[in-house]
Amino acid sequence: MGVQVCWDVDAEQPPARVASWKSMNATCRGAKDEWLALFAADAVVEDPVGKSMFDEEGRGHHGHEGIAAFWELTIAKVERFEFVIKDSFAAGDEVANVGTITTYLPGGYRVDTEGVFVYRVGADGLVRSMRAFWETERAMATARQVSG
Repeated sequence: MGVQVCWDVDAEQPPARVASWKSMNATCRGAKDEWLALFAADAVVEDPVGKSMFDEEGRGHHGHEGIAAFWELTIAKVERFEFVIKDSFAAGDEVANVGTITTYLPGGYRVDTEGVFVYRVGADGLVRSMRAFWETERAMATARQVSG
């Protein structure tokens, strides 16, 4: 599987890396309210960046209401998530995580989405933007049925 990043959550980490870890953790546990609380009131989520089946205009999901709607449209429909972060680069108030998000969908399907996931936080540690760079066609090409 290659090298994986292991973050010591007790060690001091850049705030954006901490926020990204908390986001992944809450997503895996299906903790919607906890996940939403990580975002500033005026935050923007672009997942993926640009026009997509989740964002026809390519403008992102804005504020808690828009981000909550994104959760319902995407995250809530996934039975299980696995995040493998191969590398992480923190600079200033941002972090870029390079890795694969594996989603297990109803009907026994699995999709592996490789990408770069960029979080920017404010001085308060709340996420101001989350931008996920991944390609729909590449992700869908990995879709396969797996045993339950």
